[in-house]
Amino acid sequence: MKKTICLCIIFVFISVFLSACWSRKELNELAIATALGVDKKEDGYLLTVQIINPSELAGKVKSGRTEVVRFMQTGETLFEAGRILSTDAPRRIYLAHLRQIIFGEEMAKEGIGKALDLLSRHPEMRTDFYISVAKGSTASEILNVQTALEPIPANQLFGALQNSEDIWAPTKTVELDELISSITSKGQEAVLMGIYKYGKTESASKFSNVQDVSPESGLRIDKIAAFKKDKLLAWLSSDESTGYNYITDNVKSTIVNIPCESGKISVVTIHSKTDVTGKIENGKPKIDIHITSEGNIGEVQCKVDLLKPETIRDIEEKYQKSITENVEKALNRAQEDFQSDIFGFGEAIHRADPRAWKQLEPNWEQEFANLEVNIEVTAAIRRLGTITETFYEEIKE
Repeated sequence: MKKTICLCIIFVFISVFLSACWSRKELNELAIATALGVDKKEDGYLLTVQIINPSELAGKVKSGRTEVVRFMQTGETLFEAGRILSTDAPRRIYLAHLRQIIFGEEMAKEGIGKALDLLSRHPEMRTDFYISVAKGSTASEILNVQTALEPIPANQLFGALQNSEDIWAPTKTVELDELISSITSKGQEAVLMGIYKYGKTESASKFSNVQDVSPESGLRIDKIAAFKKDKLLAWLSSDESTGYNYITDNVKSTIVNIPCESGKISVVTIHSKTDVTGKIENGKPKIDIHITSEGNIGEVQCKVDLLKPETIRDIEEKYQKSITENVEKALNRAQEDFQSDIFGFGEAIHRADPRAWKQLEPNWEQEFANLEVNIEVTAAIRRLGTITETFYEEIKE
């Protein structure tokens, strides 16, 4: 009898605590969003969402419809615009699989802080998506472009950003946590990567755009956008973007072209490390930047003897000079043109001398503009490739 009562009690507890998920949602009830676009309107915000068309992705037989669908709605707040989207979408929009969030350029200039509140507060949001700015256009226009290699445009942008950051120095990916941390930091300003729409606007959204070997329009990763607080200030050039990533220790691999007599020598950076040190000397803040870069010879377009030590030393000096020039370009632009500490020098000073930072922090914008920065670059060539001499000059002769 006691055994029966105990089994009944156990059964009751199992029934209570192992019940089905009360908040579950079936897959066929959800509209999976892969990208969001945010643009500013006079009466609020324009929210654009790119949603997967499941029948085209999962079905064995294609109907000829696009793999994604774009919906747009305007609201006084982003949250309201998201709810109004329900008048277009037949399923509840699900945001846990976002790959990309894009702010229109005008929206970024006015400030993205209010929009970030929704993104950081929403319970379905993960933080592993990338955030970018539509360069020279609206976010809605960017999300209206069909892409060729990936049927889902947001996946193409996500993959291109990842791939480019690994092998090309001007590119930087930014996730939500990093962006909010930079905006709220007293000693570092935010940056975002730009996305550029090229080609014919009228063909961008058509399915025929991706049926051609050479699509008439597409999306391309562009330069870095510099912010002050939550507002876009300026676009860095390609060289300045490269210099920014060297300073912030974000270069994994890239190409540095070095001039020679009749062409270029391409050096493939295989390793780069940057140490930024802040200090106070005679009551003034100073920054020391030490960059160590190692590269291999990737291509030679001129006749040089790579077996001679003096040749390698000459290449290393030019390699070092190229990195230094890009770093100086980024520094000069930030200090002289828009006085925004996108490099995090304020945080370096804070780490070095918290007491001095309390005095510098209220006027850091002016202090940053006049900050003395010492740059030291060490560059070395490690490998020459599988051949030591180029045959190009012999062909010319």
